[in-house]
Amino acid sequence: FVVPHDFGACFHYQEEKAVERGILPLLQRSTLVQTFGQRNHVCLNEGSIAIPPFAPPQKMQAHQIPPDTPRSIFVYFRGLFYDVNNDPEGGYYARGARAAVWENFKNNPLFDISTDHPTTYYEDMQRAIFCLCPLGWAPWSPRLVEAVVFGCISVIIADDIVLPFADAIPWEEIGVFVAEEDVPNLDTILTTIPPEVILRKQRLLANPSMKRAML
Repeated sequence: FVVPHDFGACFHYQEEKAVERGILPLLQRSTLVQTFGQRNHVCLNEGSIAIPPFAPPQKMQAHQIPPDTPRSIFVYFRGLFYDVNNDPEGGYYARGARAAVWENFKNNPLFDISTDHPTTYYEDMQRAIFCLCPLGWAPWSPRLVEAVVFGCISVIIADDIVLPFADAIPWEEIGVFVAEEDVPNLDTILTTIPPEVILRKQRLLANPSMKRAML
Protein backbone atom coordinates (compact mmCIF):
# COMPACT_ATOMS: atom_id res chain seq x y z
CA PHE A 1 0.00 0.00 0.00
CA VAL A 2 1.14 3.54 -0.74
CA VAL A 3 0.54 5.68 2.34
CA PRO A 4 1.03 9.41 1.62
CA HIS A 5 0.34 10.38 5.23
CA ASP A 6 2.60 11.76 7.96
CA PHE A 7 2.13 8.76 10.22
CA GLY A 8 1.98 5.86 7.82
CA ALA A 9 -0.62 3.29 8.81
CA CYS A 10 -2.39 5.57 11.33
CA PHE A 11 -5.19 7.44 9.60
CA HIS A 12 -5.69 10.43 11.83
CA TYR A 13 -4.00 13.82 11.84
CA GLN A 14 -3.67 13.72 15.63
CA GLU A 15 -0.96 11.17 16.24
CA GLU A 16 -2.02 10.25 19.80
CA LYS A 17 -5.56 9.38 18.69
CA ALA A 18 -4.16 7.40 15.78
CA VAL A 19 -1.94 5.38 18.09
CA GLU A 20 -4.87 4.70 20.46
CA ARG A 21 -7.05 3.59 17.57
CA GLY A 22 -4.45 1.08 16.43
CA ILE A 23 -3.48 -0.13 13.00
CA LEU A 24 -5.89 -2.04 10.77
CA PRO A 25 -5.03 -5.79 10.87
CA LEU A 26 -4.75 -5.83 7.07
CA LEU A 27 -2.05 -3.14 7.19
CA GLN A 28 -0.20 -4.94 9.98
CA ARG A 29 0.38 -7.77 7.50
CA SER A 30 1.29 -5.49 4.60
CA THR A 31 4.32 -3.71 3.22
CA LEU A 32 3.76 0.05 3.25
CA VAL A 33 5.42 2.51 0.90
CA GLN A 34 5.50 5.77 2.84
CA THR A 35 7.17 9.15 2.85
CA PHE A 36 10.12 8.85 5.23
CA GLY A 37 9.63 7.29 8.62
CA GLN A 38 10.50 7.27 12.28
CA ARG A 39 12.26 4.57 14.26
CA ASN A 40 10.35 2.79 17.03
CA HIS A 41 6.96 4.24 16.11
CA VAL A 42 3.84 2.08 16.21
CA CYS A 43 2.43 3.76 13.08
CA LEU A 44 5.62 3.33 11.04
CA ASN A 45 6.29 -0.36 11.23
CA GLU A 46 9.45 -2.27 10.36
CA GLY A 47 9.44 -3.60 6.83
CA SER A 48 7.93 -0.49 5.29
CA ILE A 49 9.70 1.21 2.39
CA ALA A 50 10.63 4.87 2.90
CA ILE A 51 10.45 7.14 -0.16
CA PRO A 52 10.79 10.94 -0.52
CA PRO A 53 7.62 13.07 -0.49
CA PHE A 54 6.52 14.37 -3.87
CA ALA A 55 8.22 17.52 -5.09
CA PRO A 56 7.01 18.70 -8.53
CA PRO A 57 10.06 18.35 -10.84
CA GLN A 58 8.77 20.75 -13.52
CA LYS A 59 8.08 23.46 -10.94
CA MET A 60 11.52 23.05 -9.39
CA GLN A 61 13.19 23.02 -12.79
CA ALA A 62 11.49 26.30 -13.65
CA HIS A 63 13.21 27.98 -10.69
CA GLN A 64 16.77 26.87 -11.43
CA ILE A 65 19.36 29.65 -11.32
CA PRO A 66 22.90 29.55 -12.80
CA PRO A 67 24.98 26.98 -10.88
CA ASP A 68 27.84 29.43 -10.37
CA THR A 69 25.61 31.86 -8.41
CA PRO A 70 27.38 32.63 -5.10
CA ARG A 71 25.86 31.10 -1.97
CA SER A 72 25.56 34.31 0.02
CA ILE A 73 23.06 33.05 2.64
CA PHE A 74 24.63 31.06 5.47
CA VAL A 75 21.51 29.44 7.00
CA TYR A 76 18.05 29.51 5.41
CA PHE A 77 14.60 28.48 6.63
CA ARG A 78 11.01 29.41 5.81
CA GLY A 79 8.13 27.83 7.72
CA LEU A 80 6.27 27.64 11.01
CA PHE A 81 8.04 27.92 14.34
CA TYR A 82 4.85 27.51 16.37
CA ASP A 83 1.60 25.82 15.31
CA VAL A 84 -0.75 28.14 17.23
CA ASN A 85 -3.90 26.47 15.89
CA ASN A 86 -3.07 22.90 16.93
CA ASP A 87 -0.54 23.48 19.73
CA PRO A 88 -1.32 26.77 21.51
CA GLU A 89 1.15 26.08 24.33
CA GLY A 90 4.00 25.79 21.84
CA GLY A 91 5.89 22.90 23.42
CA TYR A 92 4.54 19.89 21.54
CA TYR A 93 4.87 21.00 17.92
CA ALA A 94 8.25 19.85 16.57
CA ARG A 95 9.00 18.79 20.17
CA GLY A 96 10.02 22.41 20.71
CA ALA A 97 12.88 22.28 18.18
CA ARG A 98 11.45 24.89 15.82
CA ALA A 99 10.58 27.21 18.69
CA ALA A 100 14.18 26.86 19.89
CA VAL A 101 15.49 27.84 16.44
CA TRP A 102 13.38 31.01 16.48
CA GLU A 103 14.07 32.02 20.08
CA ASN A 104 17.82 31.53 19.76
CA PHE A 105 18.52 32.80 16.24
CA LYS A 106 15.79 35.24 15.12
CA ASN A 107 18.25 38.12 15.53
CA ASN A 108 21.38 36.31 14.38
CA PRO A 109 22.61 37.84 11.08
CA LEU A 110 23.89 34.43 9.90
CA PHE A 111 20.35 33.02 10.04
CA ASP A 112 17.88 34.01 7.32
CA ILE A 113 14.77 32.57 8.99
CA SER A 114 11.14 33.67 8.79
CA THR A 115 7.53 32.48 8.63
CA ASP A 116 7.13 34.30 5.30
CA HIS A 117 7.10 32.14 2.17
CA PRO A 118 8.46 34.37 -0.62
CA THR A 119 8.02 33.77 -4.35
CA THR A 120 11.84 33.48 -4.49
CA TYR A 121 11.84 30.53 -2.06
CA TYR A 122 13.44 28.05 -4.49
CA GLU A 123 15.96 30.62 -5.72
CA ASP A 124 16.89 31.51 -2.13
CA MET A 125 17.62 27.86 -1.33
CA GLN A 126 20.08 27.83 -4.23
CA ARG A 127 21.83 30.86 -2.70
CA ALA A 128 22.13 29.22 0.73
CA ILE A 129 24.93 27.07 2.15
CA PHE A 130 22.79 25.39 4.84
CA CYS A 131 19.03 24.73 4.76
CA LEU A 132 17.36 23.86 8.04
CA CYS A 133 15.19 20.73 7.87
CA PRO A 134 13.63 20.47 11.33
CA LEU A 135 10.85 18.06 12.22
CA GLY A 136 7.28 19.37 12.37
CA TRP A 137 4.41 17.15 13.48
CA ALA A 138 6.23 14.35 11.67
CA PRO A 139 10.02 13.96 11.54
CA TRP A 140 10.31 14.68 7.79
CA SER A 141 9.34 17.51 5.46
CA PRO A 142 9.62 18.25 1.71
CA ARG A 143 12.43 20.70 2.57
CA LEU A 144 14.83 17.79 2.63
CA VAL A 145 14.00 16.95 -0.98
CA GLU A 146 14.17 20.60 -2.02
CA ALA A 147 17.52 21.11 -0.30
CA VAL A 148 19.11 18.10 -2.01
CA VAL A 149 17.75 19.11 -5.43
CA PHE A 150 19.04 22.67 -5.02
CA GLY A 151 22.46 21.70 -3.64
CA CYS A 152 21.87 23.18 -0.20
CA ILE A 153 23.38 21.23 2.71
CA SER A 154 20.49 19.83 4.77
CA VAL A 155 20.66 20.45 8.50
CA ILE A 156 18.50 17.55 9.70
CA ILE A 157 16.97 18.20 13.11
CA ALA A 158 14.78 15.14 13.70
CA ASP A 159 15.83 12.47 16.18
CA ASP A 160 14.99 8.93 15.00
CA ILE A 161 14.18 9.92 11.40
CA VAL A 162 14.31 7.12 8.83
CA LEU A 163 15.57 8.57 5.54
CA PRO A 164 14.70 7.31 2.06
CA PHE A 165 17.05 5.24 -0.09
CA ALA A 166 19.64 5.13 2.67
CA ASP A 167 21.51 2.38 0.80
CA ALA A 168 21.99 4.70 -2.21
CA ILE A 169 22.18 8.20 -0.74
CA PRO A 170 25.07 8.91 1.67
CA TRP A 171 23.01 11.10 4.02
CA GLU A 172 25.80 11.48 6.59
CA GLU A 173 28.12 12.78 3.88
CA ILE A 174 25.75 15.23 2.19
CA GLY A 175 23.93 16.56 5.26
CA VAL A 176 24.50 17.65 8.85
CA PHE A 177 22.65 15.91 11.68
CA VAL A 178 21.89 17.97 14.78
CA ALA A 179 20.16 16.48 17.82
CA GLU A 180 16.96 18.27 18.83
CA GLU A 181 18.45 19.09 22.24
CA ASP A 182 21.47 20.73 20.58
CA VAL A 183 19.46 23.35 18.64
CA PRO A 184 20.61 26.20 20.96
CA ASN A 185 24.19 25.46 19.81
CA LEU A 186 23.30 25.47 16.10
CA ASP A 187 25.38 28.56 15.27
CA THR A 188 28.51 27.07 16.86
CA ILE A 189 27.94 23.68 15.23
CA LEU A 190 27.61 25.15 11.72
CA THR A 191 30.30 27.85 11.92
CA THR A 192 32.91 25.32 13.09
CA ILE A 193 32.43 22.96 10.13
CA PRO A 194 35.69 23.26 8.13
CA PRO A 195 35.39 24.85 4.65
CA GLU A 196 36.82 21.72 3.01
CA VAL A 197 34.02 19.62 4.56
CA ILE A 198 31.40 22.07 3.24
CA LEU A 199 32.96 21.91 -0.23
CA ARG A 200 33.00 18.11 -0.17
CA LYS A 201 29.32 18.00 0.74
CA GLN A 202 28.50 20.50 -2.01
CA ARG A 203 30.41 18.47 -4.59
CA LEU A 204 28.49 15.33 -3.61
CA LEU A 205 25.19 17.24 -3.83
CA ALA A 206 26.14 18.39 -7.33
CA ASN A 207 26.15 14.76 -8.49
CA PRO A 208 23.05 14.38 -10.74
CA SER A 209 22.29 10.99 -9.18
CA MET A 210 21.33 12.70 -5.89
CA LYS A 211 18.78 14.93 -7.58
CA ARG A 212 17.43 12.02 -9.62
CA ALA A 213 16.90 9.89 -6.49
CA MET A 214 14.96 12.67 -4.76
CA LEU A 215 12.69 13.38 -7.73
